[in-house]
Amino acid sequence: MNPDFQTLPELITKQATQKANKVALIYEDKLQTYAQLDQASNQVAQGLLKLDVEPQTRVAILAKDSLASYEILFGCAKAKAVLVTINWRLVAKEIQFILSDSQSEVLFVGKEFLPVIEQIKPDLPKLEAIICIEPTEALGNHEDYISWTSQQPNQAPTLNYLPEDVVVQIYTSGTTGLPKGVQLAHYSFFRLMQGMRTQGDVWMDLNGGDTLLLSLPMFHIGGLWWVIQGMIVGGRGVVLNTFVPWQALELIEQHQITKVAMVPAMIQFCMAEPAFDTTDFSSVQGFLYGGSPIAPVLLRKAIDTFQCGFFQIYGMTETGNMAVCLRPEDHDLSNEARLKAAGRPLPGVETKIIDLKGAQVPANHIGEICIKSPARMIGYWNRDEATKETLNNGWIRTGDAGYQDEEGYIFVCDRVKDMIIYSGENLFPAEIEAALSEHEAVEEVAVIGVPSEQWGEIPKAFIVQKPGHTLKKKEIRAFAKEQMADFKVPRSFEFIDTLPRNPSGKVLKRVLREPYWNTMERQVN
Repeated sequence: MNPDFQTLPELITKQATQKANKVALIYEDKLQTYAQLDQASNQVAQGLLKLDVEPQTRVAILAKDSLASYEILFGCAKAKAVLVTINWRLVAKEIQFILSDSQSEVLFVGKEFLPVIEQIKPDLPKLEAIICIEPTEALGNHEDYISWTSQQPNQAPTLNYLPEDVVVQIYTSGTTGLPKGVQLAHYSFFRLMQGMRTQGDVWMDLNGGDTLLLSLPMFHIGGLWWVIQGMIVGGRGVVLNTFVPWQALELIEQHQITKVAMVPAMIQFCMAEPAFDTTDFSSVQGFLYGGSPIAPVLLRKAIDTFQCGFFQIYGMTETGNMAVCLRPEDHDLSNEARLKAAGRPLPGVETKIIDLKGAQVPANHIGEICIKSPARMIGYWNRDEATKETLNNGWIRTGDAGYQDEEGYIFVCDRVKDMIIYSGENLFPAEIEAALSEHEAVEEVAVIGVPSEQWGEIPKAFIVQKPGHTLKKKEIRAFAKEQMADFKVPRSFEFIDTLPRNPSGKVLKRVLREPYWNTMERQVN
């Protein structure tokens, strides 16, 4: 029986009461019970309230996942603060933007990222407190998380929580060059699955006997959503602070993992490990994957190896994670056409395909995929126009081009917004182009995604140089690494005289893409 929790504080408080001594999380050699997680999150909440954190104040975290990450998640929720999860692979400039844009007043930081924060701190006037998660000699005048929490009472705050309260803010790369903060309320983590259970749909059969591999980072909606779903049913999660293939294999065998969630690139890396063929996967009962399309040969090998039910999910941060699912019964290796589908809408989710004018198109006609989910976002933080463009009467415009067949299966064919999916990371050319354009020798730049067997897709930049400049690839690559996270840096650069344009002056990216995609069945890889 799964209780119908409405908020994160209610979830952890009730589980701590009903399953006090049950292990909630395992990290390295540490075990944390639900009661211990509840008490630790109370201390975080009390500490934040002592710092005069008001309801809906943004509190950020820049750290690799650990037990403290989840204490901070639930602690922020109990203090009615909004947790801003920052991708720790970003460079200083990108981190500074998120902290500034979110107006975060408190930052929890892993010690390895403290030097970056020191570098940008003068440009963060709103940031009032920095708390370092691990002990370090370089602490300076910042708080130490362990000593800070130990000084706080472990009683729960007496506050009222509403399902509609924003609880987390996750930044997505922007089509206009700037990331946007997706505001998700408590309900985003509960309503979809509750509605499914009401209809008798057990989906992946998550239950209290499950042990989940937490290999997706908390700064992504997939990782955050996955750990919360495990806690809703009273299962336990094994935390991997950063994905290392051989460690993931080791943990699956060591802890008898029952449910796994990975993006296709992770599966591929695991399969490349020497230990893959000798790892005991007999405990695995369900495998969840998504974030990018999967190569048929990779899927076949995974199904053959794990011998369990495979679930492909399709959704986005704005939809509160999954909205469409290709279930185990659809993973019929003899039906190649069906395997190319993203899946069908889950109970409670509506989908439609629209044309350029916003009108719904018939079955098998390509248009933009739109999704209405009970888990959808509240909106973008301080981006009213962007919110109106994406969210309309409950419908989320995904930016993906595709079609829906007569049986309701969604097929993704292309991208309306030129998005590149690199190893499960969503990259937007506009953001990369804006960064590269800051180089003094760059006149114009266009970025596209090209197919990659290893990564799905990789970014490639076409650059027109300013007259009188001679730019070397090594130089522009080094510049790019200073401007953006490494995974956003184009893997190849090509210098050209002019960018192809239509009569109205718009860059024709399809012309740039054509040589790389003309042998592909779909324009996503």
